[in-house]
Amino acid sequence: MDQSPAKRVFQPLYVSTGDASIDRLAFFHVLERLKIPNAESISDHMYRMAILAMCTSDGTLDVSKCVMMAIVHDLAEAQVGDITPREGISKQEKQRLEASAMRNFVHDMLHGSPAALRIEALWNEYEEGETDEAKFVKDLDRLEMALQAREYEVAHARDLQPFFDSSLPHLRHPEVKQWGEDLAQTRSRSR
Repeated sequence: MDQSPAKRVFQPLYVSTGDASIDRLAFFHVLERLKIPNAESISDHMYRMAILAMCTSDGTLDVSKCVMMAIVHDLAEAQVGDITPREGISKQEKQRLEASAMRNFVHDMLHGSPAALRIEALWNEYEEGETDEAKFVKDLDRLEMALQAREYEVAHARDLQPFFDSSLPHLRHPEVKQWGEDLAQTRSRSR
C-alpha cells in the first residue's frame, strides 16, 4: 500500500484583465480564501499577530511597519495554502510557489500600484528576515502559533507539546521571549 503523501493541486494564478479596478477587486476576493469556517484561519493568525505587534514596548521598532508586516507575511497562502512539512514539498519549491503568488498579486492583480509595492516590500523584508522588524514579526509568528496551540489544548483536552517545542525555544526578541515564558509557565501550572 502506497503511503506517500497526496500530491497537492494548486489553483492557477490569476490572469490580469488589464483593468486595474477589476483586478484589484479580484485580489480582494482572493483574500476570502484565507478564511476557514469554524476554525482558526490564516487571517485570524495574521490579525492576532498585528495586535501583538501593537502591544510591544520596544521603542526601537517601527511598530507600524511590524503591524503591516504581520498582516502581509502569510498573504501568499491565499494562493498556495498553508504548506506543511509533511506534504513533502521542498523549502525551495514552497518559496518559489509563494514568490510566484506574490508576484501575481502585486503585478497582475494590483498592477504594481504603490500599495502593491508596499505589500511586496513588506513581504520580502519578512522573508529575508534580516531587519529587527522582520525578526520581531517572525517571533510573533512563533508565539501566535503557541498561543493557538494552548487554546486548542484547553478546548479539546489534548497535549500539543510539539507545537510548543517548535516555537517557544526559538523566540529571540526579549519581550516576545518573556511572553512565551509567561505562556509556558501558565501552561505548566494548569497541568
